[in-house]
Amino acid sequence: MAEIHPGAPVALTGGTGFVGRRLQRSLIDAGLIPRVLVRPGSANAGHVLDGSESLQVALDDRIALADAVQDCAAVIYCAGSVRGRRPADFHAANVAGIEALIEALTGRATPPPVLLISSLAASRPQLSDYAASKHLGERCLAAYPGPWTALRPTAIYGPGDRELRPLFALMRRGIVPATGPRGQRLSFLHVDDLAAAVLAWLQHWPACRDGIFPLHDGRPNGYDWRDIGHAVAGRPVSPIPVPQALLALAAHGNRLLSSLIGYAPMLTPGKLREINQPDWLADNSEFTAATGWTPTIDLATGVARLFAAPADRPIANRPDNPDNRPP
Repeated sequence: MAEIHPGAPVALTGGTGFVGRRLQRSLIDAGLIPRVLVRPGSANAGHVLDGSESLQVALDDRIALADAVQDCAAVIYCAGSVRGRRPADFHAANVAGIEALIEALTGRATPPPVLLISSLAASRPQLSDYAASKHLGERCLAAYPGPWTALRPTAIYGPGDRELRPLFALMRRGIVPATGPRGQRLSFLHVDDLAAAVLAWLQHWPACRDGIFPLHDGRPNGYDWRDIGHAVAGRPVSPIPVPQALLALAAHGNRLLSSLIGYAPMLTPGKLREINQPDWLADNSEFTAATGWTPTIDLATGVARLFAAPADRPIANRPDNPDNRPP
């Protein structure tokens, strides 16, 4: 089943989130039918586009999951947790869901190809609970008896993003808080380029079988903080170093406060270790060789598009569907 024909259903977990909504649109435009597996009770259930199928399925309901994916030509696992203060906060979506999916698919005579949208953070599992969970999710996927692929994008941004957009908005005003160490270099990836990479995988998945591929926007050696400020603000901007002691105080305080009032924090001591890495860089060459995909949107272009887009609204209600994180 090397060829996935138009009209074929493609199962999609995490399809109502920032990246998942963009994948829905790309699959529909390619003539495929996204079968969006929506968690029962999800506040984002209304983010399923016309042209997609919607099934309410909990990832821990293995019987319902097997029924939902039984006739799918491919499966894209985009569900994930990026916020939390302890390993359990990441495990359900980043690990257990993958295990359940593999079990649901393993009984098929011809298991379909599975694509995992992972993270570059999976390459450094020692840094944080999040990174460890992404790494473990990839290890679970590697046990799948059918064809599988994992993509490790760098920081994803674009319309619909809630993590990087506030930082970019600040930078557009000329304020560039350099949270990493001196000389740090980072890579980014626009969500449209990620969606194009997923379509390239669907067309060439046999060449990607059992592979893990990092992805970024193609800029050699990434961006330092001065480059980032220039790209986002459209003019030279001097970065403002953020004291590491201040970030550490915020990270530890955030974790303590979250344990008291029960929210899922983004900035934690583990996330701070990620922030303090000297670089987060990727190399597209292997994935490009396998699929022909190349990114087309650099940071300056992508951010300009981001702020030119209409204000974010539930995408299913936007007539023009102007679809749209660091690791």
